[in-house]
Amino acid sequence: MDVAEVILPSPNPEVMATHAREARDFLKALAHESRLMILCMLCRREMTVAELCAALDQRQPAVSQQLARLREENLVTIRREGKHIHYSIASEDARTVVSLLYDIFCKPAEKDGC
Repeated sequence: MDVAEVILPSPNPEVMATHAREARDFLKALAHESRLMILCMLCRREMTVAELCAALDQRQPAVSQQLARLREENLVTIRREGKHIHYSIASEDARTVVSLLYDIFCKPAEKDGC
């Protein structure tokens, strides 16, 4: 059978709508500069709020607010160690998308400090 002869089943509109809503929500969570930068940093390694604040040059309340949103969206997870909370990427989907965005937008600009 020729590849051109293979007929794929028609997508179920209800299933597509569900997936479209999931994708929309996922992309909305990424569509904030600070959240995207946090996820990019967490792709490299687990970090505390203090480390993220220093790396982003932002105050703790602002970073904590963005981390709360990322937790709400199940994009980051926490690990407690004494008084410290360590954040990491919770979703391989998020890691894949953020890595792809990094490849598209930052790799050509790495010499600029991205």
